[in-house]
Amino acid sequence: MGWISGVAGGLLLAVLVGSVLRTLVVPRGLYSMLVYRLWWLLRRLLRLAAPGGGYDAIDRAQTWLAPLMLIGMLTTWLGGALLAFGLLLHALSGLSWGSSFREAGSSLLTLGFASGDRLRLSALDFVAAATGPVLIALQIAYLPTLYAAYNRRELEVTLLQSRAGEPAWGPEILARQWLVDTETALPELYRAWERLASDIGESHSAYPVLMAFRSPRPYRHWLVGLVAVMDAAAVQLALTPRTAPPAARLVLRAGFTALRDMARAQRLPFDPDPAPDAHIRLTYVEFEAAAAMLEAAGFRAERPTEEAWPHFHGWRVNYEAIAYELCRRCDAVPALWTGPRDFDSTPVPPRRPADRRPGEGRPELPPAG
Repeated sequence: MGWISGVAGGLLLAVLVGSVLRTLVVPRGLYSMLVYRLWWLLRRLLRLAAPGGGYDAIDRAQTWLAPLMLIGMLTTWLGGALLAFGLLLHALSGLSWGSSFREAGSSLLTLGFASGDRLRLSALDFVAAATGPVLIALQIAYLPTLYAAYNRRELEVTLLQSRAGEPAWGPEILARQWLVDTETALPELYRAWERLASDIGESHSAYPVLMAFRSPRPYRHWLVGLVAVMDAAAVQLALTPRTAPPAARLVLRAGFTALRDMARAQRLPFDPDPAPDAHIRLTYVEFEAAAAMLEAAGFRAERPTEEAWPHFHGWRVNYEAIAYELCRRCDAVPALWTGPRDFDSTPVPPRRPADRRPGEGRPELPPAG
C-alpha cells in the first residue's frame, strides 16, 4: 500500500501545482478543470438559494459566486496539498495515517508542532512548509489584479447606462442618441468599447473568475453591455452603410474576438469562420420592430429593412452563439436580444426616462398652490 499512496500523492500534488500555475501565474487563458468544476458546483448550489424566484432573486444569490470561488479555490488547493503530502509522508515514513496527516498539516501551515523525527522526511516537510505560504501569497497577489480589471470594466458599464438604459439594448443606444441629437458621440462610444472589449478578452480569459463578478446594480451587466454595443454597431452598419462611422466596424471586430478568447478559455465550441447566412436565433420580425422603433426616434435609414437584414445577419452570426451561451452561464440580466437563461424569465426592455419639460410639473404630484 505504501507505493500506491506515494504515487497517488505525487499525482495529486502535480495536478494541484498545474491548477495553481494555470489559474494564478501563467498570463493566458489556460483551462483548469478544478476551477471550472468548482464554479459549476457553486453556481448550482446558489441557484438552490433562490428556488422559483425571478431574476432579482437569482442576482442576489449569484452575487456571492465570485467571492465563494476565491475562498473555494484557496480551500481546495490547501486541502488537496494536505492530502497529497499526507499520502507522501505515509508512503515514505511508515507512520500511521493519523500521524502522517498531522505532520503534513503542521508543515503545510508552518505551525511546526508535529515531527516524525526522521531526517529523511525533512526535505518533504520543507516542501510542504513552503507550499502553504506560497499558495496564500499567490492568492493575495491575485486579488489586486482582479479588482483592477473589475473597476476598469464597471466604469464603462456605468457610463453606458445613460446611453443604453438598464438593461442595455443595442437599438436603444441608437434611438437615444437620435432623440437627444447626440449621434455624433457614437464614434467615441465605439472606440471606448473597442478598448474595453480588448481588455475584457485578455483579462477574462486569463482570469475566468472575473466573469462571475457582477455589477453593483442588478440590471447592469458587462456582457449584456458588450452585446448591446455590438448590436448597435451592426444595426447602424446595416441600415446606414454610407454614414456609419468606421469605429463601428472596429468595435464589432474587437467584440467578437474578445468573446472567442473567452470561449476558448472555457472550451466552448464555436465556428471561427461562420457563413454570413448561417442560422441565428434572432428573427427578422425582431429586427424589423427595432428598425421601426428607430425610425420613430428620428433615425433615418439608408436601406430598406428587407435589404439591411442580410447585412445585420452577416455581422451577428459572428458573435451571437457565443454571446448567448456566455450570458446563460453568467446568469446575466435577461435583456432583449441576449438569448434564454437557465431560469424562468422574459426579456426585460430598457427603462427610458420620461421626457419632462419646464413648467409641465410631475404628474404624480398635486398642483402647486
